[in-house]
Amino acid sequence: MATNRPEALLPPTKPQLLLESRAALDVLRMVPVLAGARLSAPKGEVGQPIMVIPGFGSGDSYTRPLRYFLNRLGYSAVGWGLGRNLGGLDVDHQQSDVSARWDMPTLEPYRREAGVPYVIDRLVERVVEHQREFGRPVTLIGWSLGGFMAREVARDFPELIDQVITMGSPTIGGPKYTAAADWFRQRKINLDWIERETAKREATPISVPITAIVSRSDAIVGWGAAQDRTSLDVRHIEVSGSHLGMGFNPTIWRHIREALARGGASRQQKAA
Repeated sequence: MATNRPEALLPPTKPQLLLESRAALDVLRMVPVLAGARLSAPKGEVGQPIMVIPGFGSGDSYTRPLRYFLNRLGYSAVGWGLGRNLGGLDVDHQQSDVSARWDMPTLEPYRREAGVPYVIDRLVERVVEHQREFGRPVTLIGWSLGGFMAREVARDFPELIDQVITMGSPTIGGPKYTAAADWFRQRKINLDWIERETAKREATPISVPITAIVSRSDAIVGWGAAQDRTSLDVRHIEVSGSHLGMGFNPTIWRHIREALARGGASRQQKAA
């Protein structure tokens, strides 16, 4: 297991944001895939439960096309059902409301720096409900912050999770190495504290299989921060595309489909 840090831990530059206009092309490319493809899941995968978690600032409407695609394949894909994902910044709470399993030192003043863990606690409840409904582990697919959240659920509750698939998700530093860093600093949110608490989590490596889909030209999440250097079973897949268009990118959908098939094949081998 590699433990070295990436050399360049930097947020994307502002000029790079122009690259995010490519998201419109991803939407256009998505339409014929949804309209004309004959789709099916690998044998034995019909009904496999999947939960798709949106990124910062978005909700289940963003992931609806991907979920439609997955359901046409025969999977049982649902949204996260927790509204717009603002990382807990929009939810009135205190640091003491966060589960003790996070083992966080008290931060004063508290400006909702532990908002993401607070929301993840709510997400765990949703995953437990979904797992009980289907009677088998759930696959989590997360875009950006949603992928970070999926990873942390799998870290603490591997028995609930079949595999994790992330799209442009930071694994290091929280929002510190993303294009949103300045937005957080303007609100006096302590990004250094978030980075330290995120790094502490690495003492417990994620044990379930992870497929991390990343793009060097991602203009929202820094390339170095998107590299997973601690998980026990991670496969990085590099694509060329925008961050904002990842949920609509047919090439990424193909990689997701293949990752799901690998997960199904692995389950069948273990059952044999």
